[in-house]
Amino acid sequence: MRYTTKTEYGLICMIHMAHSDAPWLSIREIASRENYSPAYIEKILQHLRQAGLVESSQGNQGGYRLARPASEINLRQIIDALEGSTFDVFCNPTVREEIVCTHICLCGAKPVWKKTKALLDGFYDSITLETLAKSQAEVQQNLVSK
Repeated sequence: MRYTTKTEYGLICMIHMAHSDAPWLSIREIASRENYSPAYIEKILQHLRQAGLVESSQGNQGGYRLARPASEINLRQIIDALEGSTFDVFCNPTVREEIVCTHICLCGAKPVWKKTKALLDGFYDSITLETLAKSQAEVQQNLVSK
């Protein structure tokens, strides 16, 4: 299981919005904080907006913000918005899920992968954006303290 930079950057953007006191954050502001490409951040934020995790406003004072409190957004929702799924259960990546595998009757692996996905989804469901933001704040505080 490997997540793309889209998910990594998306999580960082979401944490940044969770920490912000500003009513709206511009793409440029979000991108410059981490030295990311504004065009790439815009694409990421569009996925998050389509998933209902952030909302946008146009104009000089516009930008992006969380669509609901950080305590109501979990890691699985963010990953699903950016990756499509937390963990795909395909024995053969060239075979689509709706096509029945010729080895389905003999396959002992698929139930294991399905259980793995269920456990992983449950774990990601339990981690809120609020928890991630607090963890990030603690890391930054520890760096300043040293």
